[in-house]
Amino acid sequence: MACVAALLASPALLPFPSTASSTASASCSCRLRLCPAVVARAPRQQPRGRRALRRFDEVEGVSKKRRGIGGGSGAGGSQPSSSRRDRGLAVDSKESQVADFDDLEEDKFLNAVVKVYCTHIAPDYGLPWQKQRQHSSSGSAFMIGDGKLLTNAHCVEHDTQVKVKRRGDDKKYIAKVLARGTECDLALLSVENEEFWRGTEALHFGRLPCLQDSVTVVGYPLGGDTISVTKGVVSRIEVTPYAHGTSDLLGIQIDAAINPGNSGGPAFNEQGECIGVAFQVYRSDEAENIGYVIPTTVVSHFLNDYQKNGKYTGFPCLGVLLQKLENPALRESLKVPSSEGVLVRRVEPTAPASSVLRKGDVIVSFDGIAVGCEATVLFRSTERIAFRYLTSQKYAGDIAQLGIIRDGNSMKVQTILQPRKHLVPFHVEGGQPSYLIVAGLVFTPLTEPFIEEECEDTLGLKLLAKARYSLATFEGEQIVIISQVLAHEVNIGYEHMGNQQVMKLNGTTIKNIHHLAHLVDTCKDKFLTFEFEDDFLVVLHREEAAAASSDILKEHAIPSIRSSDLSEPYVETKNDIQKTSEDFGESPVTNFEMGIDCLLWA
Repeated sequence: MACVAALLASPALLPFPSTASSTASASCSCRLRLCPAVVARAPRQQPRGRRALRRFDEVEGVSKKRRGIGGGSGAGGSQPSSSRRDRGLAVDSKESQVADFDDLEEDKFLNAVVKVYCTHIAPDYGLPWQKQRQHSSSGSAFMIGDGKLLTNAHCVEHDTQVKVKRRGDDKKYIAKVLARGTECDLALLSVENEEFWRGTEALHFGRLPCLQDSVTVVGYPLGGDTISVTKGVVSRIEVTPYAHGTSDLLGIQIDAAINPGNSGGPAFNEQGECIGVAFQVYRSDEAENIGYVIPTTVVSHFLNDYQKNGKYTGFPCLGVLLQKLENPALRESLKVPSSEGVLVRRVEPTAPASSVLRKGDVIVSFDGIAVGCEATVLFRSTERIAFRYLTSQKYAGDIAQLGIIRDGNSMKVQTILQPRKHLVPFHVEGGQPSYLIVAGLVFTPLTEPFIEEECEDTLGLKLLAKARYSLATFEGEQIVIISQVLAHEVNIGYEHMGNQQVMKLNGTTIKNIHHLAHLVDTCKDKFLTFEFEDDFLVVLHREEAAAASSDILKEHAIPSIRSSDLSEPYVETKNDIQKTSEDFGESPVTNFEMGIDCLLWA
């Protein structure tokens, strides 16, 4: 997506993606935002919801003098010498300052940074058979070798055309998106035109930086058409919420200025090596100059995943809700001998770990690495980092060995790691939402983009609670809702319906939207009897419903009664898990909705 922001439920950041415009107001002054692409034409205004991320289009002045690569590492930076030339001008509301640095403009690695022009057409989740108005944006990318470019996934989300332009060139070249990593907010591009690559050099990736290391961010932000360079230092390295992917991965916090259009641009160390990709900023009335860079460890995972599988498969996790064990009495009651380990409070039914872990287990090690009572592990030599870091270093399908304490007994168990699959997904696979129209009743799966577009206030507390607290109990499970009713004489009396979950059709529990389409197609009964939540009943004459379809499609200019993916044959699932009373838990299903710090998903 071109522009996004995130809201906070407490001091913790809770990012959720959206296409809402910058004019939408937020209920909190603290926001984690993707460093968005520069928007040339904004899409239509979307309703505002609690989880909506908002566009950040303002340009901020630079209040600090920027030091060049190769400058001193002191607090004030190196002093300008007679051999240096002024290369840029930074302006704030109080005074003008001249940024000076060591012939940075001549360095070849700057020529590897390109400008990205993307045309987007996002789906219309309320009218899933059509798309929203086209809009365009610009961002940054850089060359990584083998005819490929790296940028942010939100820069090319819902793309219909991607073009890139080299520094100092006036020609744009068509680029193709090879892979998108929604969790890590990375995208891989290729350009087939050999002319684009003539005389270019790819960037080299460097190691993970240390605190106070100098960092230089390069890209094409607002404020001009030419390349921009800003300088700062590494302020913090820790597991960070990724606003676009709604995931927790390693992130580098820096104090260099990051503005709209910097998305996808590289960050360099003093040796000219790329140490990460600029992607989001934190905005608050109480904080300033907080930007985030995707480190090379996450970038390498994304690239290796694509090279190994030919596509992006994601970052795996255990799929367990953990509680910290800081309290001595709590540890004693669980028969944990030392200040180590985290308590398992909930296990996803669809996670492979559900076969080896259970509620009440204490995880004390992961692949032989001790897990602390605050859900942290040793990082480098003198630092500690969140336990989630260990699982994010694995690939989908990898095996992990866990050391656990169960009823006071120590044991070792093994489990396969797979990416999480949310009951209500944050991104729609394939880009276009599924839908099914039966006698004017529009059915669609519940997704986070749908919630953002429709606005939470219109969904009802019960449906929202399911979205925030329910876990999938079997592979492929969806919450199928009726989004609206297209008025026709065949559905008289049902026109008021909307945003209600359909539970059964003719007595059969509905598993997902594809299953519902299969039940409708194979029904031989006289009536179609839909059972909705709150015991609401809808009965339609099957033959009349089928006969009315052509008139409804013509009246509303709808191309088909179903999305193309529902035309594929339905395959019955075999390992369905029966729902239990614990499927609707008391804790949110993501860390972004968690109200307390002592609970976290890993």
